[in-house]
Amino acid sequence: MFRIKARLPRKVLALGLPTAWGAAAVTYKLTCPLAQQESLGARIVTSAVFFAVGTGLVLHVRQALVRELRQVRKVAGAAQSALLRPLPGRIDGLNVAAAQLSADRSACVGGDLYEVIATEHGVRAVMGDVRGHGIAAMGTVAAILGSFREAVHDEPDLGRVLRRLDRALARHLRERARDEHPSSGLEPDTPVAEEFVTVLLLEIGRDGEITALNCGHPWPYLLSGREVEPLARADPLPPLGPFPLPTELAPLPCGSLLLGDSLVLYTDGVEDARDARGRFFSLQGALIDAVRQEPIAPEAILSTLFEALLRHTRGRQADDIALLVLRNDRTRVDCAALGARGTARPATHNPQPTNHL
Repeated sequence: MFRIKARLPRKVLALGLPTAWGAAAVTYKLTCPLAQQESLGARIVTSAVFFAVGTGLVLHVRQALVRELRQVRKVAGAAQSALLRPLPGRIDGLNVAAAQLSADRSACVGGDLYEVIATEHGVRAVMGDVRGHGIAAMGTVAAILGSFREAVHDEPDLGRVLRRLDRALARHLRERARDEHPSSGLEPDTPVAEEFVTVLLLEIGRDGEITALNCGHPWPYLLSGREVEPLARADPLPPLGPFPLPTELAPLPCGSLLLGDSLVLYTDGVEDARDARGRFFSLQGALIDAVRQEPIAPEAILSTLFEALLRHTRGRQADDIALLVLRNDRTRVDCAALGARGTARPATHNPQPTNHL
């Protein structure tokens, strides 16, 4: 109630000032004797009065629009924080760091998504990229992340997790198409044919074994010592949305994440970033430079990559950018105890904070 009462004077002021200025200009034109004269001096004075009124109206409208834009940015930023919630610095023995930078500075939101969750099936991670960016992409990001956060606990197989994401995307696009065209009253067959989402699903077992399903997303880089190589070179599946998933979805074995190794997941906005001469950003080269430093903590990798990206593009990237780093810092466990219990959890040390740019 207090907020409503506090807003009333502001609304009255916003409507009253333009009305008062307009009324003053009309009154001057109709009642002032000077405004009725045809001399050059009278015309100059009349023009000055209307110019002052017009300038005041323009400045008032501009100020109101700036306030509205600031409010929209504030709300969009809060929504983005709720969707891409801060990740803990340590998840089941893996050190984690993530950051996202939107290309749409006016909205402060992007179409990239990521999440890491520890489950009884292992640590599961998703990295995705929704077509487009800004507020329009937020609904799709919410649909994918909401489905992932439930499916990773319910589904023992990574392929079934991917099917849940596919169904969630299709349902979201149908609902959006129905909301955008409510007059037809019909269920759309192909709601938004041009919409798609690239998705990378990873599962990291307790022994470090990595399995993946990739739908049109760049493969992450594996950092082992000073070696920087793509995690896999297999052709990915098509992105979610335009094409149905194949009948058989067998996760791809991708080796192991050994103690001290790191995975760097990213969206294509990273490698598509260009400098003033049109040259693409070399992510692998930047990672090679990053692993020369010791220790190569996830936060240090993120900081190095974002500094290199902003320096390369001079802060004017054309697409959203998201980075996620997972480092295996699990301590050694008693293999006999692990075999006996089956679900023994490795010991952890003090967590490190996650960086969010």
